[in-house]
Amino acid sequence: MTVILVTGMSGVGKSTVLGRLGMRGYQVVDTDDGGWIEHCPLPDGTAGEPLWREDRIDALLTDHERSGEPLFLAGTVMNQGVFHARFTEIVLLSAPLPVMLERVAARTGNPFGNSAEDRERIVADTVEVEPLLRASATVEIDTRGPVAEVVERLTLLAGAPPASRT
Repeated sequence: MTVILVTGMSGVGKSTVLGRLGMRGYQVVDTDDGGWIEHCPLPDGTAGEPLWREDRIDALLTDHERSGEPLFLAGTVMNQGVFHARFTEIVLLSAPLPVMLERVAARTGNPFGNSAEDRERIVADTVEVEPLLRASATVEIDTRGPVAEVVERLTLLAGAPPASRT
């Protein structure tokens, strides 16, 4: 069973790559959508970090283990390390900060990055979080090249999609 975590900062292309993998017949889950994340308040009552709902991620992975099909799971949350042992590969998608900021400013499907505050958070997270992601990654892919090349590198890690989906 192959489960590949696709992680990285906002604007590196996680959603775009997952969309292309899905078109190729792979099972994909973007944890930014669909109730996979909960926002747990900090003890002082302020909004905390978004975290995976561990019960849902565990159930997804358990069900997937029975299927034997490759799965691409995308997300970047502070508690993703809880599941690292269950991933075949942890792929960090990366790009230089100016590229990421340009991408989030131009995207239409996700409003995160439209405000100056969002962009400041992306800059801070790139400094603080990206090194942690890099330290736990088994593969890093620079997404400045063509999306098709990034997708091809990911498919080589996963193997062929199920015949019934292609």
